[in-house]
Amino acid sequence: MTKEERLARIKAIVSQYEIETQEELQNRLEDEGISVTQATISRDIKELQLTKVIGSHGRYKYALPLTPPIHSWEAVRHRVLEVFVSVARAQNLVVLKVLPGHAHSIAWLFDNLQVPGLLGTIAGDDTILFILSDNHAAQDLENQIGS
Repeated sequence: MTKEERLARIKAIVSQYEIETQEELQNRLEDEGISVTQATISRDIKELQLTKVIGSHGRYKYALPLTPPIHSWEAVRHRVLEVFVSVARAQNLVVLKVLPGHAHSIAWLFDNLQVPGLLGTIAGDDTILFILSDNHAAQDLENQIGS
């Protein structure tokens, strides 16, 4: 199971159940055949930016953020550099290659960043296709990613 798949399961679990503790979340994942450490759960909670809210029983539970977090270009660029392999452009399209298993999370960051001219992203396992409004916007994005 990839990290992105695990994060998707965590989002589904906290949306479906009132999860009060990391241990409870870990047990739910293990019930689904996903073995993870407490440290991994802690990192996943931080990455997903889960918060604690009052549940229906008056106790705190984990919840997804109500709105996607806004990331700065520098924070996104730092994350890209951690997994960067290559970047290339063909007219208004930019292709970013990253380490296997990271394309979805990187694409999500770009989808939630105000990138001038970015119409959308398509992510595989290690490749992201950025579709931009014109060649100039694509050149700017390529330069920002590659510099």
